[in-house]
Amino acid sequence: MKRALKLLALLASPVWASPVWAEVPCCATGDLGLVIERATGTLLVVDRSDRAAVGKVEGLGDLSHASLTYGPDERFAYVFGRDGGLSKVDMLTRKVVARTVQAGNSIGGAISDDGKLVAVSNYEPGGVKVFDADTLALVADVPAAGKTIGLVDVPGRRFAWTVWDTGEVFLGDFSGAEPVITPLGNAGKNPFDAVLTADAHTYLIGLFGEKGVTAFDLWDAAPKPVKFLQDYGKTEDDLPVYKMPHLQGWAFTEGQYVLPAVGAHELLWVDQASLAEVARTPVHGQAVFIIAQPASPFVWVNFATPLNDVVQVIDSRTHQVVKTLTPGKAVLHMEFAPRGAEVWISSRDDNKIVIYDTRTLKVLGEIAADSPSGIFFTARAHRTGL
Repeated sequence: MKRALKLLALLASPVWASPVWAEVPCCATGDLGLVIERATGTLLVVDRSDRAAVGKVEGLGDLSHASLTYGPDERFAYVFGRDGGLSKVDMLTRKVVARTVQAGNSIGGAISDDGKLVAVSNYEPGGVKVFDADTLALVADVPAAGKTIGLVDVPGRRFAWTVWDTGEVFLGDFSGAEPVITPLGNAGKNPFDAVLTADAHTYLIGLFGEKGVTAFDLWDAAPKPVKFLQDYGKTEDDLPVYKMPHLQGWAFTEGQYVLPAVGAHELLWVDQASLAEVARTPVHGQAVFIIAQPASPFVWVNFATPLNDVVQVIDSRTHQVVKTLTPGKAVLHMEFAPRGAEVWISSRDDNKIVIYDTRTLKVLGEIAADSPSGIFFTARAHRTGL
């Protein structure tokens, strides 16, 4: 039905419509999303309302560990590839409109709150590079003494990041003629990822080289590192960590942070105000993504190999697992519809996306995809920290 309406809309377009829009296959992007097909280096364009694939974008290089973000108009996506490539994709024409291989190995990026700057964090040679969002022209090159991780956007044309090798944390202000880079302190040994709360208040950094998490209050004029969760797991042997948790999937719900216990098959629940641990939840495996279902008390969790064919649903009020699902082999990512009615789950080794109704937990549909990993709906364009 939606496709028929789109065709009618195009037929009814005024004769003075611009040539660019005359070539556009659809005219709205709010229902669209992109799925990373890691094996083929392509993006699958999906329509959320139709629960269908509607196109494909090629020419994106190595997407074996890739992520993306959206500009504020929801039309352009910025893709960060493992090969150091930064690609700008037009959602409407389904083409790569600009691309630069800006480093040897990059791990992610972010877009400024005004949509004008795109920043990329790099493993090789390390550091952060900032680009003009329109042209991908280089705006700033900020070196670092090691691999940079946990890059997030902060309001006011700012970005925060940390360095795996040294534990250093930085806040970069790119609102003026010259960037101002402020060291915030040391997070600890081997920070592996970081996340910013939705209100841009707290920057949370997970540590791999030591127990604990470090918080920085970015509302403070002079943020200082505050460590917590330093005692969990000290009396037990760590289990093998086959895949690092992704902290941009940490959940914030019911006044709590829900965090992965690195080296243990548990979730850790922390009071946001006091930073005190309030509960632990035994789970199926080593948690990778912990994502809060919008407008609900539930969080959804997927797991690292070899236990990665399961997704568990946990109630944040009771801290209990309420449902265990088996969407397919090698579940890599989950993405909720903006109001939480559906969750889309990628099953890499079954080459499909599985769509669940979050109320009934029934499967609503499946979409074929080539080794899918990350799923990104355009609603992300309007969320801080993504």
